[in-house]
Amino acid sequence: MNFIRGVIGGQPAGAQPSGVETIQKLCDRVASSTLLEDRRDAVRALKSLSKKYRMEVGTQAMEHLIRILQTDRSDSEILGYALDTLYNIICNDEDEEQEDTQRKQDDIGSQFTERFIQEPENVTLLLSLLEEFDFHVRWPGVKLLTALLKCQCTQLQGVILVSPMGVSRLMDLLADSREVIRNDGLLLLQQLTKGNAAIQKIVAFENAFERLLDIMAEEGSSDGGIVVEDCLLLLLTLLKNNSSNQNFFKEGSYIQRMKPWFEVGDDNSGWSAQKVTNLHLMLQLVRVLVSPVNSPGATASCQKTMFQCGLLQQLCTILMATGVPADILTETINTVSEVIRGSQVNQDYFASVNAPSNPPRPAIVVLLMSMVNERQPFVLRCAVLYCFQCFLYKNQKGQSEIVATLLPSTIDANSISAGQLLCGGLFSADSLSNWCAAVALGHALQDNLTQKEQLLRVQLATSLGKPPVSLLQQCTNILSQGDKLSRRGSRVQARVGLLMLLCTWMSNCPIAVTHFLHNQDNVPFLTAQISENLGEDERLVQGLCALLLGICIYYNDNSLENYTREKLKQLVEKRIGKENFVEKLGFITKHELYSRAAQKPQPTFSTPEHMLFDHEFTRLVKELEGIITKAVHKSSEEEKKEEEVKKSLEQHDSIVTQYKELIREQDVQLNELKDQVALLTAHQEQMQTTITQQLSQIQQHKDQYNILKLKLGKDGVVSGQAEEAHENGLQLEEFTLLRDELEELRRQHAQLQTQVTEKDTLITSLKTEGLRPVEGSGIASGPTELLKEVEALREQVQNQEVEIANLHSDRQELQRRADTVVSSAVSVGEAGSVSQVAELESRLSAQTAETHRLQEELRGLSEVKAALEKELASATSTVAILQAEKSRLQQDVSESKKEQDDLLMLLADQDQKILTLKHKLKDLGEMVEDEDDLDARDPSEEDEEEEEDDDE
Repeated sequence: MNFIRGVIGGQPAGAQPSGVETIQKLCDRVASSTLLEDRRDAVRALKSLSKKYRMEVGTQAMEHLIRILQTDRSDSEILGYALDTLYNIICNDEDEEQEDTQRKQDDIGSQFTERFIQEPENVTLLLSLLEEFDFHVRWPGVKLLTALLKCQCTQLQGVILVSPMGVSRLMDLLADSREVIRNDGLLLLQQLTKGNAAIQKIVAFENAFERLLDIMAEEGSSDGGIVVEDCLLLLLTLLKNNSSNQNFFKEGSYIQRMKPWFEVGDDNSGWSAQKVTNLHLMLQLVRVLVSPVNSPGATASCQKTMFQCGLLQQLCTILMATGVPADILTETINTVSEVIRGSQVNQDYFASVNAPSNPPRPAIVVLLMSMVNERQPFVLRCAVLYCFQCFLYKNQKGQSEIVATLLPSTIDANSISAGQLLCGGLFSADSLSNWCAAVALGHALQDNLTQKEQLLRVQLATSLGKPPVSLLQQCTNILSQGDKLSRRGSRVQARVGLLMLLCTWMSNCPIAVTHFLHNQDNVPFLTAQISENLGEDERLVQGLCALLLGICIYYNDNSLENYTREKLKQLVEKRIGKENFVEKLGFITKHELYSRAAQKPQPTFSTPEHMLFDHEFTRLVKELEGIITKAVHKSSEEEKKEEEVKKSLEQHDSIVTQYKELIREQDVQLNELKDQVALLTAHQEQMQTTITQQLSQIQQHKDQYNILKLKLGKDGVVSGQAEEAHENGLQLEEFTLLRDELEELRRQHAQLQTQVTEKDTLITSLKTEGLRPVEGSGIASGPTELLKEVEALREQVQNQEVEIANLHSDRQELQRRADTVVSSAVSVGEAGSVSQVAELESRLSAQTAETHRLQEELRGLSEVKAALEKELASATSTVAILQAEKSRLQQDVSESKKEQDDLLMLLADQDQKILTLKHKLKDLGEMVEDEDDLDARDPSEEDEEEEEDDDE
């Protein structure tokens, strides 16, 4: 302790140690001391020496300080001293007067930073210390990490990115209630997110947009201080060139929260420098979301949201407000330009905005007045030109409106129009106004053949007493009058602007080419300009003249005999030479300002003299340069072949177009059918939902009915009303009648069973006795009578089935009446209905059982009927057999009768012969017995004779 006091408070008498020795002793003390107070005092002493002896402390004490951070986590004071010492080693806050000294200090900080982050555990340790809530630990930790990021940003970003919860810990700094930590946390996140899209996405998805916008609202938005500026800088870093974060910002409805930033009052005087800075950054943030370098879909979506939430309207209010600082007004014009660029809805709204003047003038006219006014600031004029270009970008409606203000039929002498301002700037004495007006008018013709042809109708009055000339002729006249342009001081800029306008106008417009070639002086002027050997400044003019002549060749429809395509090519070959022509044409793309203008649509020039190329014109040059080169080198035969190929391609394109139209129509029909299917599906789902709901309601009603029935059963039985009792009596009487009818049916069934038994007996007897009738049976013996009786039996069974069906319908009627009584009892809720319901239910149950029994008997009768039908079929077959036997026997009887008749005839003949023989015997005197004698004989003798005859 005495040693430390000596170092800090003063040295004892004698030789004083040097700074290096003191630092060495302090480091030994930190490394070897066992008491926390001794280590704390030593680290405090190192902190006091770290600014003066930055190199020595960093070289000797860094390892000891890192060990302190690892081992003494419980003491916040020593941690704070160690972090402050490391911060002084890495970063030197003292202002250095000399540049070399500052650079040397930065090199020292980078060396120590690289040494510190060699071990990734050191960075992880530092991130863990940021979780400490103690101010003396957290604030120095934030400052140290910020200094490390400034020195070695890329390496440290990689370590933090792979560290678990590394970015999340740093995001917690924005929620700290202590403003100094929160504000330094903003600076830390600015350094952390630079140039690393992965960390930018993580920070954005850690709810950074919400927190930053809340902080800005707390600090007063545009009227806030430096904290608002830091928030805006962090937002710009997160959103610029990061499509994922831009989409997240839009989807999170954060664009709507930007509208209040741009609310300005009527009195805009006395803006503070901080407010100007804040509003400038806010406008840049809007431009980041709708920048032309973003994807077209994302830009269009943000433009749509900005119009819907009123942000575009608020920006136009600032645009037309008075007292707005010039740089804010310029940036607002640029912002409005990109919000409306390519968006038809936003462009239409901007066309309707009027300036608060008397009389009101369109905002476009007011802005063009500033553009052609040479007293306005250069950056403001560039911004207005950019705004006009964005207004006309892919806006054929706006192009037609601008060109219409130049046509004779629409010119209003009492008001200033956009067309009049452009013509005035085109022919003014200011070369910058010439260039801006020419470029603006060229954008009114960009990719619009109709307006190119309409602009040929524009007539200009040059002076009194002279006939008017066309706008095209006036441009070529001014272009050829080099002496007048020379007196204006910057002839190259004005001529470049006019040549760009003519090239844009005549490209892809054969009618304009014909009008241009109709003037006999134009082609000689162009060839003279191209063939001359001029200085460096005039080379660009020569290249543009070559481009204009090439357009006259390529888009020539050969309507002028003297200037057909082939004659112009011959002229180029004779007067200029093909190789020289191509070389002069290449002067355009080789110009140093050409590549700068081709990078982005916004015209950004450091000085007015650098304003030579327009972005859209560079695209036109890139498209036409190769085409014109080929057209100049081609022969007439090649051109003919190319024309034929072109015609065939056009025919093919027309066929393809027809098929595309057909496919488009079929696609529309398919989409309509899909919509119908979706509608029917939705309707089906709705009906299914309705059915489900109704089934649920029915189930609920059933449950309620069962509950009510149970409740009514528990409440007891009470006497019913007289009318309901009478109805129950009627139902009982009907039930008795039905029972009597059922008994009668049973009796008839028994009789039928008896008859079936008798039929069975008859069939059996027929089988055994053949066709012999059964006497006394009372049943017919023939098969016809049997069939009749079976049919009668079948009719009786059918009648019984009808009666049973009637009984079933009567039971259903009783069931319906019982349900009616039950429902009436439930609806009325009287106690008297309870007994009636119970009685009806019991009767209904009995009748249901009786019905089931009758149905069983009916099924039995049906089975008996089937058995009888089966037996009838068997009997029928038996009758058929018996009939066959009867026929055979009758045939035998007839044959026997016939044989008997034959025998009788033979016997009669024999008797006659015997009698004749007897008479002969008598005549001969023989004794013959007569028949009388034979009859008088003894009967016994006759018997004996008969027996003898039988024996013989």
